[in-house]
Amino acid sequence: MADNKKISEIEKALSGSLYNANDDELIKMRIKCKDLCFEYNSLKPSNLKERVRVIKELFDSIGENFVIEQPFFCDYGKNITVGDNLFINHNCVILDCNKVTIGNNVFIAPNCGLYTAGHPLEYKIRNTGLEYAKPITIGDNVWIGANTAILGGVCIGSGSVIGAGSVVKNDIPPNVLAFGNPCKVIKNINNT
Repeated sequence: MADNKKISEIEKALSGSLYNANDDELIKMRIKCKDLCFEYNSLKPSNLKERVRVIKELFDSIGENFVIEQPFFCDYGKNITVGDNLFINHNCVILDCNKVTIGNNVFIAPNCGLYTAGHPLEYKIRNTGLEYAKPITIGDNVWIGANTAILGGVCIGSGSVIGAGSVVKNDIPPNVLAFGNPCKVIKNINNT
């Protein structure tokens, strides 16, 4: 007997398929997330206890010892999973329409963006509100330089450094220095 269960727009997004970003459930989730981001960005920087509470409510999971400087913005929050010892500097944007997984001991410099969302090239499809999203994975001990854009579908290997101003559209292997637009490997890093 065939399973006639309708696939939700959330499930479509997480599978990388085209989905309707104007779906009522997705809009409700984004509004809740935006309210939490607003609350977080309105807190006094010295109010560490409340800052931790809001981030723990916002993200799917986050490890110990994290600092996320304000302002910080994301679309859903619940698609973000982070390990221990995270530092995100000011003005980070994470469009987490798909999973964003960040390892332990990751530094993200100011004005960085992690963008899982993408739009069809054909304007007739794009104009209907359909989009797609691909996951982003950042390994352990990674440093992302200022003003870097990381696009959906990218995996950055553990121990790597991404130079400032990079546009990362392809996977980056572990233990390398990479930078540029498009971001490319410049040299290996001896992390032994």
